Amino acid sequence: METHKQLTIGLFGFGVVGEGLYRILLQTPSLKATIKKVCIKHPGKNRNAPEELFTTDRDLLLNDPEINVIVEVINETGPAFDIVSTALKNGKDVVSASKKMLAENLPELLGLQKQTGHSILYEAAACASIPVIRNLEEYYDNDLLHSIRAIVNGSTNFILTKMFEEKLDFKQALLLAQQLGFAESDPSLDVEGFDAVNKWTLLLTHAYGIVTDPLSIVFNGIQNIQAGDATVAAEKHYDIKLVAQAKKLLNGKVAALVLPQFVKADDHLSFVKNEYNGVVIESGFADKQFFYGKGAGSFPTASAVLSDLSALRYQYQYEYKKLYHHAPLELADDFYIKAYISFDDWQYIPKEKFEWIEEWHAESERKYLIGVLPFKELQQNGWWRENKTSLILAPEAIIEDVEIRKLRKKSLELAGII
Repeated sequence: METHKQLTIGLFGFGVVGEGLYRILLQTPSLKATIKKVCIKHPGKNRNAPEELFTTDRDLLLNDPEINVIVEVINETGPAFDIVSTALKNGKDVVSASKKMLAENLPELLGLQKQTGHSILYEAAACASIPVIRNLEEYYDNDLLHSIRAIVNGSTNFILTKMFEEKLDFKQALLLAQQLGFAESDPSLDVEGFDAVNKWTLLLTHAYGIVTDPLSIVFNGIQNIQAGDATVAAEKHYDIKLVAQAKKLLNGKVAALVLPQFVKADDHLSFVKNEYNGVVIESGFADKQFFYGKGAGSFPTASAVLSDLSALRYQYQYEYKKLYHHAPLELADDFYIKAYISFDDWQYIPKEKFEWIEEWHAESERKYLIGVLPFKELQQNGWWRENKTSLILAPEAIIEDVEIRKLRKKSLELAGII
């Protein structure tokens, strides 16, 4: 068996990540990986590479028998899927950074990998420079992985950091992120949580064997967070982070959600600032392990692509062990969440849906409460993300049904009813 495969690369996209990869490969000749051709959309742009490297004809790359690896780092979901699926069918391995394309087409891509025997690797699509997918694949056994919590979007983390540390309001922090290149001119994919939930869809597959549509996960972004929310958090000695989390419950199912959350000062995720990402994995014997690194940018993302290319030299493939070699787990909906909710008007808040309310502050123009809701209420209704309503999870947000019953019994005992 060939142990050190020579990689001849066809590269789709020469933006921030594509050019970053090109520059890195020039500095790593020991990898024995060369870019033969780069497919681009707009041929008239000035690019820092030889002109003969570029083409607008994708078939030159996809049908070239010498090219054995396709690297896809473009922004368009439909064309990206066409490129990746064609490459696999044409007997080429693939490295991709397109989290939206991967998350929306994962079942088809799993089938194509089985059918063709070729590999698609996508470490760069999760947390850029942090090697979280390979660790979940190789290190954590399904039965021992208790939970995984992460900050997976650098743009929103940058905005929240500036809101807290420099007292900027949301619009000011977003503008600064755009000026520095950490947010797009249309920031909705980042700010409204779509980017984070796409990444979380991929990580759920590798952590628990769960294959699901991104829109089936309850999620929101940071677009409704107010300066007053940051003030309340500071008073309670919390940060606010956009946290993706999954926790294995006592019933064997997995609670998964992507929502803003209050984070305690001693939480590992509170140390993750600006455009950085962080992942905390809790397992049966290793306890908590913390991964930290840049979640955006040319070289950090390209470094993850480089790592996948290096793995392909040894014919590495994701085995999807939790999906194919264990009984894959299911997403749970029979649990409760504890949350802080701020709002302008009581008429938008269905108080009757709460199991109980622990705190409420109604004297100021911006009101808030802290209470416990069935998770299904978030699944089935959208009031909590409408009319400038801001929902932020409590630090220990997930409450299982058995805990609710115990708390109810205790409250009845204290009231002298039982």
